[in-house]
Amino acid sequence: MKTKNPRVLTGEVVSNKGNKTIVVKVERKVKHPLYGKIMRRSSKVHAHDESNIANVGDIVSVRECKPFSKKKTWVLDESSTTESES
Repeated sequence: MKTKNPRVLTGEVVSNKGNKTIVVKVERKVKHPLYGKIMRRSSKVHAHDESNIANVGDIVSVRECKPFSKKKTWVLDESSTTESES
């Protein structure tokens, strides 16, 4: 998907067990339609991590791309990850 503005989501890595695949939990806040209380809703997206650099607990940004597989339609944004290899 070569768009000028691909969607970018930020979330926490909850799994990196797959080879070159991470699962990112993205949380958002929504207002209840009747009662008005602010609630947290989350969704999990599968993202492509070419060099397997993301670890569980990392906060990462993922951007939309062409599908790699049935569920994997996001790619790890390389500019958002911090390499903590010292």
